[in-house]
Amino acid sequence: MKKKLFEGSLFTVGASLWWGIIGVIYFKFVSFASPVELTIHRTIWTTLLLVFTTFYFGKWSEFKKVSKSLNTLGLLFLTGVLVSINWFTWLYSISVNNMLDASLGYYIFPILSVFLGRIFLKEKMNRNKSIAIFLVFLSIIYLLIEFKNIPWIGLTVAITFSFYTLIRKKINISSDIGLFFETLLISPIALILFSSLVFNNTNVFGFDNPTLSFYLFFAGFMTLVPLFMYIKGFELIGIGPASMIFFLTPTAQFFLSIFYLGQPLEIEKLISFLFIWIAVIIYLNELRKE
Repeated sequence: MKKKLFEGSLFTVGASLWWGIIGVIYFKFVSFASPVELTIHRTIWTTLLLVFTTFYFGKWSEFKKVSKSLNTLGLLFLTGVLVSINWFTWLYSISVNNMLDASLGYYIFPILSVFLGRIFLKEKMNRNKSIAIFLVFLSIIYLLIEFKNIPWIGLTVAITFSFYTLIRKKINISSDIGLFFETLLISPIALILFSSLVFNNTNVFGFDNPTLSFYLFFAGFMTLVPLFMYIKGFELIGIGPASMIFFLTPTAQFFLSIFYLGQPLEIEKLISFLFIWIAVIIYLNELRKE
């Protein structure tokens, strides 16, 4: 039991820090490509890599089963659109050195997911979880009042990922096959967008830039490795502990945005983060009890 807990925690910590540190450094390094092109590469190369992993893990029977359900395919197309918007927004935040807002979004999303679960799935929600949700909305209102503009990066990241997880809860499918269908269904749109970049000569990937193209190929690898690590950790220790460890991701992004990307932390945003951190502590305490 202790070995299982240790291995599961190790996988989950590795996935969280990969998303929170390695992923940030890599995507900042390749930000010579636009967020649109990087989103395209994440989609295309992730799809191709998942072809190989599906062969390796022998999951074609699950793939064929899902492909026969038009309703499931429709939902997976919708989640594919949501995760693509999420990826684009996060990549945009890196390109403009505004990852504080993105990390804010990833702090918010698990708590927002609880709220959506109560609204759409009638999931139980106790007093402490209600307080956590209230603090999240309070922090957003505070930002709106102080900055007089909408923190759209953080809200887009939180809302798209919250609705993504909400819909995925209704689909009985493994995470990797689900992502395979999502990227596969979105790939035609990605290819059309890439054709537009080539037509306007605004693409980076191409035969005339083999080194840069090679760097961009790793977008799929950088997406899949933490996913499989998180799946393995989730299988070993369960959703509660894995969700608690996940908060390492926005925490790492928060510190990287300040010390690596050099983004200033205004006092108004710090106060907003304090509201969020209190909400997260309350939420984590509730997870610990489950």
